Amino acid sequence: MSQPQYGPAQGQPHPPLDQPPSQQVPMDRPQPDAPPSAARDGLNRLRDEVGKAVVGQSSAVTSMIIALLCRGHILFEGVPGTAKTLLVRSFCAALQLGTKRIQFTPDLMPGDITGSQIYDARTGEFHFREGPVFTNLLLADEINRTPPKSQAALLEAMEERQVSVDGETRALPTPFLVAATQNPVEFEGTYPLPEAQLDRFLMKVRIDLPERDDEIEVLRRHSLGFNPRDLAAAGIRPVASPDDLAAAQAELATTLVQPQVMAYVVDVVRATRMSPSLQIGVSPRGSTALLNTAKAWAWLSGRTYVSPDDIKTLAFPTLRHRVTLRPEAEMEGITTDSVIESILATVPVPR
Repeated sequence: MSQPQYGPAQGQPHPPLDQPPSQQVPMDRPQPDAPPSAARDGLNRLRDEVGKAVVGQSSAVTSMIIALLCRGHILFEGVPGTAKTLLVRSFCAALQLGTKRIQFTPDLMPGDITGSQIYDARTGEFHFREGPVFTNLLLADEINRTPPKSQAALLEAMEERQVSVDGETRALPTPFLVAATQNPVEFEGTYPLPEAQLDRFLMKVRIDLPERDDEIEVLRRHSLGFNPRDLAAAGIRPVASPDDLAAAQAELATTLVQPQVMAYVVDVVRATRMSPSLQIGVSPRGSTALLNTAKAWAWLSGRTYVSPDDIKTLAFPTLRHRVTLRPEAEMEGITTDSVIESILATVPVPR
């Protein structure tokens, strides 16, 4: 008797990255012109492989690939029960990466994240016990449920790829990515992330509730015996490796960015600083982040150059968490996405 098939049909088109419907860039953009790449093929296969366990989250998987290519971190925002943890576990299994999970709580201490010195009574000496941050992909679940002191324990790790304990600096594994989650609707007992820490995240991706057909597919798989704790039974196998990722990063560095496209990035970012609806606009760090994510998207699409459409595609997940609305704009129902959408509609596009 054959095993039940949990995964999707292969070869299905992948949806655009997370963005409002009015700003979705068509996928029939300029045809791929880059030479064949085993690294690109492997990373693109991740979406189908993760789809064997996770339904309808191809955009989130693509965002994680882009974050790894850019050596950045990613913040997922979505209600509980939308497979955020399963997504990360499946991604790591398909890419042969180590992963650990931290459930952020009000009583979490910085040492619970980074590690601490432990006294060994047998030898009379202190030994450093590594915390869960020493991994390739750290799932920081409900990161806004812990006080700022513990949130700050991740700042050095995210920016410098190292932790300092008792005056000694220890390097983190390579690659290293923080995938954090937060609940967008429940604020009691939470500690909003400060702007300085939000800016450390390369992208903020919203994970919505599944469409009706996707939710039916979830039920179909569970009725066939799908167990989210047993990824091997779901048929997930490694389709890429850290070596493929390193090769991809080397190829990505050769992606061409024309001066007029760079100027377009600067114009979009500067427009956020002058928007009457925003209290804080995007910093130069956001400019480089948008350029890098657009390069990664262009490379994944099989092109050797970045187009203005790439900038539009990545503007929402790369910039939405780097701006702050004015209180009066928020009271009027204006959102950060609607501001970015308006800016993209008004800033002249290079030809």
